[in-house]
Amino acid sequence: MTEPEEDFATLFAASIQAKRFERGQTIEGTIVAIGREVAFVNVGGKGEAQLDVDELKDADGALEVAVGDRIEAMVVSNDGGLTLSRKLARGAATLRQLEDAFRAGLPVEGRIERVVKGGYEVRIGGQRAFCPMSQVDTVRTAAPEAHQGQVYAFRIVEFKEGGKDLVVSRRALLEEEQKANAAEVRRKVVADAVLTGRVTSVREFGAFVDLGAGVQGLLHVSEMAWSRVSDPSQLLSPGQEITVKVLRVEEGGQKVALGLKQLSADPWTTVQGSYAVGQVRAGRVTRLADFGAFVELEPGVEGLAHASTFTPTGRADGWSRTVPVGMTGSFEVLSIEPEKKRIGLALVQEGAGVSRKAVESAAEAEELRDYAARTKVESSGAIGSLADKLRGALDTRRK
Repeated sequence: MTEPEEDFATLFAASIQAKRFERGQTIEGTIVAIGREVAFVNVGGKGEAQLDVDELKDADGALEVAVGDRIEAMVVSNDGGLTLSRKLARGAATLRQLEDAFRAGLPVEGRIERVVKGGYEVRIGGQRAFCPMSQVDTVRTAAPEAHQGQVYAFRIVEFKEGGKDLVVSRRALLEEEQKANAAEVRRKVVADAVLTGRVTSVREFGAFVDLGAGVQGLLHVSEMAWSRVSDPSQLLSPGQEITVKVLRVEEGGQKVALGLKQLSADPWTTVQGSYAVGQVRAGRVTRLADFGAFVELEPGVEGLAHASTFTPTGRADGWSRTVPVGMTGSFEVLSIEPEKKRIGLALVQEGAGVSRKAVESAAEAEELRDYAARTKVESSGAIGSLADKLRGALDTRRK
C-alpha cells in the first residue's frame, strides 16, 4: 500500500507544480533525461516537464541537444503534469501541433513574409497563414510595410482544410495582454503625469492616444501647440509615439484629457518684457470675426485688430473684404494685457505710416455708439435730450 500512496503523492505534487505555469507561457529549463520518445526538463524547484524527443531533433533526425543543456519551450498543457513544445516557441510547429494550438487557443510564433491584398502572408514553421490587416495590431498602421519581416506571436483563429487554410490574429493576443495590464496603467494615469503613448487615430478635433494596455486619452486640437492648429493631421499620424501630459482624469478614469503644448514654455510669459505700446510688429491674419481680425505675431501669441481700426468702406462688414485670412502686414501695438493674453493692434496702412488719429477717431465713434445704445429714449420728445447728451459726451472726450 505504501508504494501506490507514494506514487499518488508524487503525481499530486507534480500536478500542483504544473499549475504554476500557464498554457502558452514560454519558459526555460534544463534537460535532465532523454528517453526513446520523451525527454524530461527541470523547470525549477522539484518541477519537471516533458516533451517529445522529436522536437529535439534536426531535419536529419539527429539530436540537437544533450543532457544538461538549457532550452526554451512553450507550455502546451498543465493538466496532471507539465507538457512542453519547443517547436511552437520557435515557430517550427508541425500541422498536428498547429491544430492542437488552434484547439487550445495557444499562441504560435510566425514571421510576416509580405504584404498581400487585405493583409499579410505569415510563415509559421513550414506553413503559410493569412493575417487580416485589421488583426496585425491594435491601431491602424499608416505604413503596412513596417510589419514586413517582423516575428510576432499569433493566435490561430481559423484552421481549415487540414491546415492548408490558416487565418491568424496578433491583435487578439495584444488585446488580452492589454486587459491584464490595464489596472496597472490606470494607476499611473493621474493629473500632471508625463507619459509616453502612441497615436491611435487623428480627427479634426484632436487625436486619441493609447497610453498602454488599451487605456486611451484625448489630445484636443487646442492642447497640441501654443499656436493655432487648423489641421491635426499635419502634426500627428496614427502609430506615432509621443510624450504627453495628463491634464484631467474624469469619470473614474474613463475620460482622460491630455496636453502636448504644456511640455514647452508658454510664449506669453515673455510678452510683457518684449512687447510695448507703440511698437510696430509683423503679423499674419489667422482668422476673422465680426468684431475684428486675429493676428499671429509669433507662434502662440495672437493679438486682435478691432474692426474699428481698419479703414471704413461704407459698409458695416466692408473692412473684412480688404483683410483676407493669411494676409501679412505691419501692426501697431495699441494695448497689452499679458495676464489675460490680450494684445490690441491696428494695421499700419502702407505708405501712410501709423495713423493714430484715425485709430482714435474710430475708437471714439465706437464709444459713442455704445453710449447711445445704453441710453433709453422714452419718447420722441426726448430726441433732443439724447443729442445733447451725445454732444456733451463728445466734448468731454475731446477735452
